[in-house]
Amino acid sequence: MRLAPKIVKKIILIIVILIVVVVVATAGFLFLSNKEEVNSDIRALSVKSGQKISSPLTVEGGARGSWFFEASFPIKITDEQGNVLGSSFVQAQSDWMTENFVPFKGEITYASESGGKGFLVLSKDNPSGLPENDKEIKIPIILSPTEYTKLNVYFNNSNFDPEYSCNKVFSVERVIPKTEAVASASIRELLKGPTQAEKYAGYFTSINEGAVLQSLIIGMESGTTRVDFNEQLQFQVGGSCRVSAIRAQITETLKQFPTVKSVIISIDARTEDILQP
Repeated sequence: MRLAPKIVKKIILIIVILIVVVVVATAGFLFLSNKEEVNSDIRALSVKSGQKISSPLTVEGGARGSWFFEASFPIKITDEQGNVLGSSFVQAQSDWMTENFVPFKGEITYASESGGKGFLVLSKDNPSGLPENDKEIKIPIILSPTEYTKLNVYFNNSNFDPEYSCNKVFSVERVIPKTEAVASASIRELLKGPTQAEKYAGYFTSINEGAVLQSLIIGMESGTTRVDFNEQLQFQVGGSCRVSAIRAQITETLKQFPTVKSVIISIDARTEDILQP
């Protein structure tokens, strides 16, 4: 039995419509998969749950503007027990003063001799310090082993020096990814300040949060090391004791290396008018 031409046309039209619906639905599914939300605040994260990573790791995605402060928020890599193996920040790639999603990008390194299971932790920047404003997400990851270097950084310590001798500083060990620029790496570790565990043990820093290493040059023949920081190093720093403590922390951290004989500290390339009591 032959179907009437009108019925044939209707059948063909229905088939075409079904094909279009399937194509559109598939495209929509793929689009939503690419925009997958980690939670209601983070989406399209480049690092997936269970992914094996190596150091350095690039982290990209989108976060609601409320997660940022001054266009950034912190990230870290921990082992299964929560020990921090590396910390860094991601930076907003567009205007962050919005409740909408803002693209971000950053790089983080970690040090782990054995590798294994761990977490990538993204934390909402919380300048208020109020617990109710804290938010974080933890992405389970597999860590590739890294080559690492051990070095020391120097802090004051209220237990070892209860009378606070200003320029008396004490070393703590850091484990970092292997690098040829170990002196610069030691200063960057110093600027991070003591860990929470070290604070409990009495360690504290006299260096302002937000101080940034701008350059470090070691004279290969003289051993004179010139280390330059941004203005934040001396922002609202007063008193000869604190100035001495800052100089001691920087100088002793650098003098652990045999090639460093003396240290000249500068701010924006100035040496004469900096770190005044």
